[in-house]
Amino acid sequence: MDQQARNKTAIVTGASSGIGEATAARLAEAGYRVYGTSRRGAGATERSFALLALDVTSEASVDAAVAEVMRREGRIDLLVNNAGFSVAPAGAEESSTEQSQAIFDTNFFGLVRMTRAVLPHMRAQGSGRIVNISSVLGFLPAPYMAIYAASKHAVEGYSESLDHEVRTRGIRVSIVEPAYTKTKFEASSLEPDTKLDEYRDARTALGKLMVEKIAAGDEPSMVAEVVLTAATAARPKIRYTAGSVASRVRWLRRLAPAAFMDAGIRKDLRLDAVPTSPSIAF
Repeated sequence: MDQQARNKTAIVTGASSGIGEATAARLAEAGYRVYGTSRRGAGATERSFALLALDVTSEASVDAAVAEVMRREGRIDLLVNNAGFSVAPAGAEESSTEQSQAIFDTNFFGLVRMTRAVLPHMRAQGSGRIVNISSVLGFLPAPYMAIYAASKHAVEGYSESLDHEVRTRGIRVSIVEPAYTKTKFEASSLEPDTKLDEYRDARTALGKLMVEKIAAGDEPSMVAEVVLTAATAARPKIRYTAGSVASRVRWLRRLAPAAFMDAGIRKDLRLDAVPTSPSIAF
């Protein structure tokens, strides 16, 4: 692996913490020259990789960051699209259209902007890898996280389609699908902007449950190891699950009856035990 990574250049978005930071550090350890990105740029923390300021929702910011990497290195061999955020557990109708668009602007269109910016350079050099961080919620339903799940479903459809388009040009695209991971994900999630009393109890119960599950989740370093595998595989797969939970639910989604999966999701999230607030008539 290290020999395949040596003297190659990687960009990792959302690398200031969590999965992105762990991935950037692991790639640097393997021999990549790594440029992580965050909206705020480099801070006081010492890292094994460079950290550039980049807002994936801005075309100009994306183009400037990619141009800077090309100026410094002359090539881009790997792009890891990791930047993303969500809304705290809430009913789908509790996020306005504007808030839903904001989630897609980062989670999906940010990935599209980054991909479009690096592909011309990868095509010119005749090689490249793109690894997109998805989620098990890219193939499972996510009650009370519907907009986030929709954005990850979009990432999966885009990634698989793109891989077919660029494969003959020496470029491959892979998806990494973690389950619950120990990050600050829930702390950076937005509150829904149109809260309804009907969902109050469910929001509270699911919010507490998510904190518990994330605290008991996989370490970001485990996901980073899977990213490195996808980036350096001689014959890369389109999908890589990250962790035993992700592997199990991917297997169940493919083989188990739909009714079994439906019941399992409701049991895991304790949906039938969540009280529903009564409607208030005015």
